Amino acid sequence: MKGILGRKLGMTQVFTPEGIVIPVTVIEAGPCVVLQKKDLENDGYEAIQVGFSDKKENRSNKPEAGHAKKANTAPKRYVREIRGVDLASVEVGQELKADVFAEGEFVDVT
Repeated sequence: MKGILGRKLGMTQVFTPEGIVIPVTVIEAGPCVVLQKKDLENDGYEAIQVGFSDKKENRSNKPEAGHAKKANTAPKRYVREIRGVDLASVEVGQELKADVFAEGEFVDVT
């Protein structure tokens, strides 16, 4: 399974060549930074922890700042875990962008 974090910017509309209007949601997707890799030995399950949207240094506490510093990035506003990812294919500090998805691929948005 693959995934990234994003933020809804708003709604707009797209016209098909036949002139039919289709409502679409505009999402700012990524870049997300891999903050931590959770493995079976240490955590009991496999997942990656990703962060999205930098926040000011003075608005983060010391544990958040130290956690982000391990990945050589700024503290993140949104931090979530994604399970079912191949841990060998990602590294801590790696940026995940929207190009992990192919054009026309269906995605679940929650």
